[in-house]
Amino acid sequence: METTLEQKLAPKGGFKKVVQRNMYQWHRIIGLITVIPVIFWTLSGLMHPFMSHWFKPKIAKEFILARPIRKEAIKLSLQEVLQQNGITQLKNFRLVSFKHQTYYQIKRVTDKLIYLNATTGRELPNGDLVYAEWMARELSQDSTSTIKAITVQSEFDNQYKFVNRLLPVYKVQFERADGLDVFVETESTRMATFNTNARKTFIWIFDVFHNWSFLEAIANNWVRITVMILLLSIIIISTLSGLVIYGFMWGKFKKPRNTQDQVGILRKYHRQIGLWVSFVTFTFAFSGAYHATKKYTPDERLKFVYDPIFKTEQIQQASLGLNLPWEKVVNLSLAKLKDQVYYQVFFKKEDDNTPQPIFVNATTGTELKGATIEYAKYLANKFSNMAKPLESDASIDCCEPTADVPNVAINEANLLKTDYLTKFDREYGFVNKRLPVVKLAYNTPDNTTYYIETATGRLATKVENSDRREGLSFAVLHKYFLMEWAGKDIRDMVTLISALGVLVVSVFGLVLFLKIK
Repeated sequence: METTLEQKLAPKGGFKKVVQRNMYQWHRIIGLITVIPVIFWTLSGLMHPFMSHWFKPKIAKEFILARPIRKEAIKLSLQEVLQQNGITQLKNFRLVSFKHQTYYQIKRVTDKLIYLNATTGRELPNGDLVYAEWMARELSQDSTSTIKAITVQSEFDNQYKFVNRLLPVYKVQFERADGLDVFVETESTRMATFNTNARKTFIWIFDVFHNWSFLEAIANNWVRITVMILLLSIIIISTLSGLVIYGFMWGKFKKPRNTQDQVGILRKYHRQIGLWVSFVTFTFAFSGAYHATKKYTPDERLKFVYDPIFKTEQIQQASLGLNLPWEKVVNLSLAKLKDQVYYQVFFKKEDDNTPQPIFVNATTGTELKGATIEYAKYLANKFSNMAKPLESDASIDCCEPTADVPNVAINEANLLKTDYLTKFDREYGFVNKRLPVVKLAYNTPDNTTYYIETATGRLATKVENSDRREGLSFAVLHKYFLMEWAGKDIRDMVTLISALGVLVVSVFGLVLFLKIK
């Protein structure tokens, strides 16, 4: 009778016996491969609830409240200060008040911000630096500490991560025992983030041991992500093999002769705790690997901004002459919609709602009804059309060429829902930073939704079905958001205990490997 390949491979009891005899050894080997990465991930993960919740550094104020414009403090109109300073073109303007003075914050064609006094028209020397320091002191409520340095942060780095979203910002460093650094965006008067010595240490640990930034430093992002996904896949295999060995087939494997000796006790607890945490180990590894796959594609949302150039002669309606309820107006800026120039007028918050801005034609002084949503749709169409050119050439002006050519996927006919968001929600979370935004949900195959910050003409984010699936996986399986009903304390405690269990099982497994020769 001819001998089969399976019989040749398993002469002492068949293929199943070979698997049974070797599965335990395979489990030990693949467990050993991943034990150090698991220890890195769990230890750094354990720190996250402590630093983001229980021992979170605090700052006196997290935002600067927008107050109504004092019209009596403005003696000169926008046109007058522009003409006085010989400015024939600009990208935008706002009104800012600090140190008992009101200024026109002018964004020049070069993107430089200058500050022209609304009473005298004179420029404030080093105005943007002065305003950045004032913002940092206002947010920290620290008027006495020495400023060690103020620098422009034009790219993300190991202390100012991409999760902060805003660029460029000023980094204001205080000479204080806690090493406070405050990052502020002067163009919108908002804080991007702040760091203390404790937070800087945590960011470094999390970046190195959880995100493995050292791999990107010595190779590139593709290598970093690929290595992480490979190791997380091995962890999943190790978890499943451990579940088979210690759960379903424990009676088939040789047990220790003395369950009271050191090796026997270690094996007992490694088995018991491992069974308890096998599910969370799988969910941590699976959601982490799924999350990592999204990092192959760079997030280029910051490139999507509509920043047209306005000529002073286009602004015929004097800003001070606008018929507005000035006691409710907190700011003005310029917007360009279908070749028409408008004042975009923002109002103070009422109760829990922020009213939508209105658009007043800069030539006729008439209001364009429903303009906020219309402007958001206009921008979404621009961003959709300019996506491919942006990928190939970052120097292209985002939204001028072919801006009004309709896109086959994003157009008014496919628009299902619009909303003006003044709070973060499950899909548009705090991680996106920008508020208020307009939500535009389109009936595309991927259910594309744009979130547009009309105040700055920027894309806050774009969400599709793949993003929703990954976001749900990470929120539920990695961050345990399903436990929100019990409160953040309970949720973080469950996450901490789960990670601690995975750490203990890994350490027990490592010790067992060293003990068993």
